Amino acid sequence: MTKIFIDGSAGTTGLRIRERLAGRPELTLLTLPEDRRKDLSAREEAINGADIAFFCLPDEAAIEAASLVHGDTAVIDTSTAHRTAPGWEYGFPELGDRRARIRACKRIANPGCHASGFISLVEPLVRAGLLTKDAELCCFSLTGYSGGGKKMIGEYEAADRLAAYDSPRQYGTTQAHKHLPEMAAVCGLDNAPVFCPVVADFYSGMQVTVPVFASQLKGRLEDVKALYRDVYAGPVVRYEDCPEGMLAANALSGSDGMTVTVAGNAERILLISTFDNLGKGASGAAIQNMNILLGLDETTGLNL
Repeated sequence: MTKIFIDGSAGTTGLRIRERLAGRPELTLLTLPEDRRKDLSAREEAINGADIAFFCLPDEAAIEAASLVHGDTAVIDTSTAHRTAPGWEYGFPELGDRRARIRACKRIANPGCHASGFISLVEPLVRAGLLTKDAELCCFSLTGYSGGGKKMIGEYEAADRLAAYDSPRQYGTTQAHKHLPEMAAVCGLDNAPVFCPVVADFYSGMQVTVPVFASQLKGRLEDVKALYRDVYAGPVVRYEDCPEGMLAANALSGSDGMTVTVAGNAERILLISTFDNLGKGASGAAIQNMNILLGLDETTGLNL
């Protein structure tokens, strides 16, 4: 029986992972009493007693938790702390040979939600030579409010909330968003994109758009579509031709899948990734990485 421990199981991502594990009879979930949940020695014992430990913690606490590992426990860290750190594998298995690298590694950094959308669109283009590493890009990302965790969920669902919550709200305006380092590093870019994240009044779902001019590409629109069709044939991430009409950011709310779409024309192109910020953008990705570590079908327990 595989033993799993979630360090930080009270947060949004930790709770979602715990819910998903509850329906997996082949797994045993190690838990701590409420009064020992923050006890360092108890956490250390539980982490090292597990086959796989999920860290669902703030960055500093995740770094501390990583220092407690002294056995063979594999770690999946959902924080930002280790996404560009040496010795940690970035947990987006659809990219290149990362699936095999994840399977062989004991330290997996689960991707950020906004970053997942940007990287899904840009990394294959850079790797294939359709986009140069010195490209200067923009990225627009629209997310549901659950991405802000318990505090933001409470603010949006409060009966006496401010009128500002009725409108989409842009944030990260200083261009210092915590996902920017991984967005540039994983894609192999020299420059982080100009990033415009927006939170709106819907619970979950995410749509990330990277606009490019055709002159920025070392190929044609059809070359981009062909590459995405080849890279994203499923089961979790799929290329889809752009539907007519409007594209809803919550189209995959509740799903662990992701769709990658190309829109626009021969001169101006929109690269679009749609998924759930709590699914492929958080706990769904964590479960997918866990399945790969365990040698299971990676879709086990996923909602696709």
